[in-house]
Amino acid sequence: MRRRTLDLFFVIGGLSLAVLLAVLGFVLKSNADFATSYVHDQLSQQKITFTPASALSPQENDPCLKKYASEPLTTGPQAACYANHYIAVHLSEVNGGKTYSETSSEARQAQDAADAAQAEGAPNAAALEAKASGLNAKAQTLFRGETLRGLLLTSYGFSEFGRKADQAAWVSFIAAIVLFLASVAGMVHLLRTPKEDIVE
Repeated sequence: MRRRTLDLFFVIGGLSLAVLLAVLGFVLKSNADFATSYVHDQLSQQKITFTPASALSPQENDPCLKKYASEPLTTGPQAACYANHYIAVHLSEVNGGKTYSETSSEARQAQDAADAAQAEGAPNAAALEAKASGLNAKAQTLFRGETLRGLLLTSYGFSEFGRKADQAAWVSFIAAIVLFLASVAGMVHLLRTPKEDIVE
């Protein structure tokens, strides 16, 4: 095979791969930009603002809450901070650290006991009903808090996919540039190689 023919194959192959990587980079960059803007828009609509640093309680003494103090919540990392170090802290105080599922089960059992006591005319029926109502209120608070926390963490996860797509896009762009420059060097070598050179 002639050396120039082999060089031509490498040049065409390198340019083709460079184009494919560039296209892949643009697709990944587009997805990354979409994820970033989508998360920003969705979180902005919630109109959540971090508590000022001076108003943070001892339980809220976390570096990220101080970092974002008084800022509007608009990014994935902020959402993770608010969910894990603000909402989670307050939810742990609702019913001794129990989750919505645990508290809901406890509330149903208390309500069953209150209903049975009321049907039997037991003297403690009113107290049992009050206990069941209190647990039900706690379950509703936990449900709303855990739902918001889950939505914020989902936004954070989506933003992380966008961040990784952005990193992958830049890797693709750099690889495309390297292959393009290698192909240019191959073309220069091809033009300088005598036609009669043969690859053994």
